[in-house]
Amino acid sequence: MNIEIKKSKNPIKYEDAMKYMEARLLDINKNNSKDLIWILEHTDTYTAGKNYKENEILDKSIKIIKTNRGGKITFHGKGQLICYFVIDLKKRKKDIRKLILTVEKTIIDTLRFYNIETFADRENVGIWYKDKSDIKKIAAIGVRVSKWIAYHGFSINISTDLSKYDAIIPCGIKNKDVTNLNNIKDQKYEKLADKLIENFILNLKT
Repeated sequence: MNIEIKKSKNPIKYEDAMKYMEARLLDINKNNSKDLIWILEHTDTYTAGKNYKENEILDKSIKIIKTNRGGKITFHGKGQLICYFVIDLKKRKKDIRKLILTVEKTIIDTLRFYNIETFADRENVGIWYKDKSDIKKIAAIGVRVSKWIAYHGFSINISTDLSKYDAIIPCGIKNKDVTNLNNIKDQKYEKLADKLIENFILNLKT
């Protein structure tokens, strides 16, 4: 499969990542570039998708970056794995729904490798973990499609500072909390990105 894999070791500013992906989208549309899967971490940032509401910002002192992706408000920062992609759906039957299912399956399959069972929820976008009687979000998904090319992506909390979410109503969902992998199971996650890429490429082929 003709996909470039890019891994950034140092944190990337959100605005810089968006500029890079939007330029890549134009190149792919002109058949001048490959599809992209990009693993990175952001500097601490709050971003708001097209569907957010002002009352979902609880701490009015924080800076919010408005984006063109779907979804609502979320946090990106240290200890969170970001997987961005720029994928040409014209080569995949223009099936947006299938791409979202592929993303969900990729996250679920990858976390199952670490003996963590998670699930998707049709009403609340993202990947969820049932912690005793509570259901908590472990991964957020936000995608935009332009010129039949899908971009943005998803994030998985590994050691993310969960107190950062106190400033917002994450993804606009009031009655469910956010968690991270270290809280769920204390184990090493160094190879998580590699496993994620492996599963994503495999699932894109099916």
